[in-house]
Amino acid sequence: MTDSAPEGLVAAPGTEAGEAAAVEPEYDPAAPAPLNVPRTPTGNAEVDAQLDRLADADHLATDGHLEVYEDVHRGLRDALTALDTRPGAPGPPAPAPPFGNRAPAPSYHQNRS
Repeated sequence: MTDSAPEGLVAAPGTEAGEAAAVEPEYDPAAPAPLNVPRTPTGNAEVDAQLDRLADADHLATDGHLEVYEDVHRGLRDALTALDTRPGAPGPPAPAPPFGNRAPAPSYHQNRS
């Protein structure tokens, strides 16, 4: 018999390591854990790279999330700004205001009977 439990397992008190009484390590709610939030590709390589960067937060303690989120926000903002500066097809012209949608002129004369 060995003196240690298999990797990832802790021997229960009063048992020898490697016996069936080995238990899982204690759950630590403060430990980093992946959120497993699905990320759907957008088709824009710059945006998809930023969305993939969000997975880095899964392996960090909560106090490390802010740096990742700020980095992703900055990257997404830069990607959107780049889209605004790229030449593209012009959009449709603005519609003209409707002719019959004018308010009547105010009346300055009062009818006195």
